[in-house]
Parts: sequence; structure tokens; C-alpha cells
Amino acid sequence: MYIKRHIESCLKQIADMYPAVLVTGTRQVGKSTLIQNEIDGIAYITFDDLRLQKQAADDPVLFFKVHEPPIIIDEIQYEPDLFPYIKILVDEKKQSGMFYMTGSQAFQLMKNVSESLAGRVGILDLYGLSYREIKNIAYTKPFFPTTAHIDAVKGLAPKLDYREIWRIIQKGSFPQIYQKDYNAEQCEIFFSRYLRTYIERDVRALTQVADERAFLDFITATASLTAQQLNYQTIAKAVGKDVNTIKRWMSILVTSGLVTLLEPYHDNVLKRIAKTPKLHFMDTGLACYLCGWHTPETLEKGAFAGQIFETFAVTEIMKSYANAGIDTRLNFFYYRDEEMREIDLIIKRNGVLYPIEVKKAGSGEKKDVKNFDLLKKSGCERGEGALVCMDETLGFLTEKDRVISVNMI
Repeated sequence: MYIKRHIESCLKQIADMYPAVLVTGTRQVGKSTLIQNEIDGIAYITFDDLRLQKQAADDPVLFFKVHEPPIIIDEIQYEPDLFPYIKILVDEKKQSGMFYMTGSQAFQLMKNVSESLAGRVGILDLYGLSYREIKNIAYTKPFFPTTAHIDAVKGLAPKLDYREIWRIIQKGSFPQIYQKDYNAEQCEIFFSRYLRTYIERDVRALTQVADERAFLDFITATASLTAQQLNYQTIAKAVGKDVNTIKRWMSILVTSGLVTLLEPYHDNVLKRIAKTPKLHFMDTGLACYLCGWHTPETLEKGAFAGQIFETFAVTEIMKSYANAGIDTRLNFFYYRDEEMREIDLIIKRNGVLYPIEVKKAGSGEKKDVKNFDLLKKSGCERGEGALVCMDETLGFLTEKDRVISVNMI
């Protein structure tokens, strides 16, 4: 069963604009499934097939005579030497939609793309399923904590179901889990095999990690710190490795799409103590598996609940932007100053700052958004703000700030 992806319309727009399209994302988020379902009538090859991989490596010119564009190439990172030949073909024909490529090693892909296909390829980042996609909510615009957003989505979102929200947080966002409706035991098997494949294939391809057990400990320690400031020393101590090794390993998690880092917001006016990014694990199900939370009931009542709920809300908002083709790195920040006053998320668009606080509680209070006014000193316009929680009232806490239920982001 194919679950409709909100990035589909953006994929088609990019294909009309560029001769090549590259969809990146971590392993098994549905990259090849997306392209195969949306692009009809053209050949599909995958470099998971070692026979095809060898053909491409031995004679790229002959390979593209046999497999003429337009063509879908899955797992293109296994044959990076093809990029110069792709450049020659797109420069000769100057047609849009000639190559549709996928890859799960963003660092290597971006290096080769920047060298060979600059200006010729449109790049899309695909994450796991969003809540909107899981619930088949037909609203694809990026989230803003505004009245306009609430009015657009409130008639489409299902009624808030606490147990269902925690079930989705605990299961995560990999499409296969929902396509096959995995139970808790099957999810554990899936994540166990996912980690093995990730370490054995992607990690080894990106860097030489001699101690795979230590790297697994590192991923686990990173997952346990989701929604917290990144502290290399803390992770290094937990894993028993030096800080430089942890920094190198963290870059692997970021470039392969398992982790995202929110940079601290700053300008020439606001003083801040935060100089380090805030870490979010991109799949809450994988984070829960690594940290030992195997049922939604124990997760909701456990010590991990607050930070994993924040990560869920933040990454859901990020997905709404990525699915619209908007680079989240340029638009998402957090805030913390020397008095430890914090804002969980700041969306910056068109010179306007939209502050967001996330609480797992079932209701909100005015004090929850008191730090939003710190942004008045920023020199940018302070837009509407929101407390994202489990409250269905959608009421205002201040003139500009309101409660938004998590199922409506």
C-alpha cells in the first residue's frame, strides 16, 4: 500500500525546472517508492543490483546507451563516477526531467553533485512520514502558528486522540511500519535490522569505524539527548571516546539524515549564552527503540516523554517545510540566553519571527509563552506564536499567542 507523500507536487515542479532531480534522505524513508509512483513510463534501475553497478562502473558510456534517459537511478551514491557522464548528457540535450536519482548518503552525494551537476540538478530532502501523511490530511502547506493555518487545517485534522499520538511517536515515521501495520514486536525487529544495515553499509561507506559496538553506543547516547543542547563531552564520556571522534561521528548522523541540529538564534541585539546547537533525532520511533521504550504506554509515563514529545512536534513542523521544498536549515532556530530563558523553536520567514513552545501537557498557561516577548529586541518583526501541546481548545493565551493542538501542526 502506497501512502501518498506531500512532497509529490514539489517533485513534479522540480522535474519541470531541472534536467536532473536528486531525492536524498536516510535509508528506507521511501525515496525510490516516491519516484516510482509519481514518474510513470520511464526505466528504473537500482545500484543495489551489483550486476548493474558493475556495468556502470566498467563502461559508463555504454551503460547510458543501453539505459537511455529519461531514467530513474536508485542508490546513485554507489557509482559517483557517473556524475560527469550525466553532466555531458544533460548539457547535450538540455531537457528537463532526464534523470531522477535517489541516494541515502547525503555527504558523498552533495560533494559529487556540487562538483559535476551544479545548476543542473534540483535537490529534495525526504524525511519519514509526517503525521499529516499518516492520517491522510489533505493539507500540504508549511506550518505557521497563525490563525490562517488553524482555519485551514482544523476541518481536516482528526479529533485529538492522546493514545494515538503516543502510538505514532513510539512507532516512528518509517513508511514500511505503516504500510504493513507492524505491531510492537515487529517494530523492534525492523529497528534492529535497520541499525545493522545502517552501520554496515552507510557508516562504513562514509568513514572507517573500527569499533561498531562503540558506534552503536554513540547512537544510543545521542538518541537519549534528543531535544537537548549538543554536548560532545557528555557523549564522549558515555561512549568512552575522545571528543574529536564524537564530532566526526555526529557529522555522520547529520549527513545521513538521522539527526538534525537547530542552531541558536542570534543577532546584533539579543545576548545569548547558547553557542551550541540543539539536537533532535529525526525519527522518534528509532530514538524510542534505542532508549528502550517499547510501548506507547510506558513512553507516555516515563522520563523520556517530555523531550521525545518536543522532538516529535519540532520534526513534524520541519517535515511540513521540507515537503514544500523549503530548506529548514535557513528557517529554524531555538533561543536560550544567559538567564537560561529558552524558546523551543523559532521559525524565521520573510523577516518575521514565529516563536513556538512545546509541552506534552494537556493544557497551556500564559506563563508558558512569556519568553516570546524577548524577541521584541531582535530588530525583526515578532509574529504570532504558539504553545503546541495536547490541548484541543485552540484558545489564545495572549493577544498574539495561542494554543495549538499537536495534531494540527
